[in-house]
Amino acid sequence: QVQLVESGGGLVQAGGSLRLSCAASGFTFSSYAMGWFRQAPGKEREFVAAIKWSGASTCYVDSVKGRFTISRDNAKNTVYLQMNSLKPEDTAVYYCAATPRWWAAARSWGTGGMNYWGKGTLVTVSS
Repeated sequence: QVQLVESGGGLVQAGGSLRLSCAASGFTFSSYAMGWFRQAPGKEREFVAAIKWSGASTCYVDSVKGRFTISRDNAKNTVYLQMNSLKPEDTAVYYCAATPRWWAAARSWGTGGMNYWGKGTLVTVSS
């Protein structure tokens, strides 16, 4: 069956870095765009970043541009999110998700467009 398993979350001080990983199985990983979403306490789940099936294109929400980098390794069926210069407002549960579709604009990436979801990993940034 389809599985997406996130790892790499934890507690970090503001200004620090974390690298999230998401290991995929049960579907043709190289045929799917992969996205990272996050959900802070009391807020809706929001789009963070996405990468096309080949890795040739990426998309980011404005609030993380220049700080976060999404990448993928199709040989390992894994997608990554490198998070630098972390801020307290980045505190959230981070989820990876998969879709066979692609949208060029960050505002077009919604939870309804994703086919598969992981269970999430918690990132806490202290001030």
